[in-house]
Amino acid sequence: MAEAVLVILALCESDRLKLISSDALLFEIGRISDQDRKDDALAILEIAKESVELTTKIESLARRFGALGLKPLDALHLAFASGSKVDYFCTCDDKFLKKARSFDKINTKVVSPTELVMELDI
Repeated sequence: MAEAVLVILALCESDRLKLISSDALLFEIGRISDQDRKDDALAILEIAKESVELTTKIESLARRFGALGLKPLDALHLAFASGSKVDYFCTCDDKFLKKARSFDKINTKVVSPTELVMELDI
């Protein structure tokens, strides 16, 4: 999986894929206590060409996803992706993957890094 993540990041850096940031990502990174890990996460986020801000539509989606069983921050991440109609939401969290895939009417496909690489036939 680590190799797939590196491939995805390289594709984002070369503009073959587009990484999108959000207020939720910035909030979550801000909570990291280890400064080296925080700096690494912020460096990755600098690759993002676009950032999505919180809207009432995204808040509503997050509440819906939370009511379906996602943790609040996970619900918010998925709401940002779905509300922004991105093609893919990529996560390494297997529990999140399983839960999110059971939801109807999501505007984005939830995948693992390995699945994304295979889906894009890279």
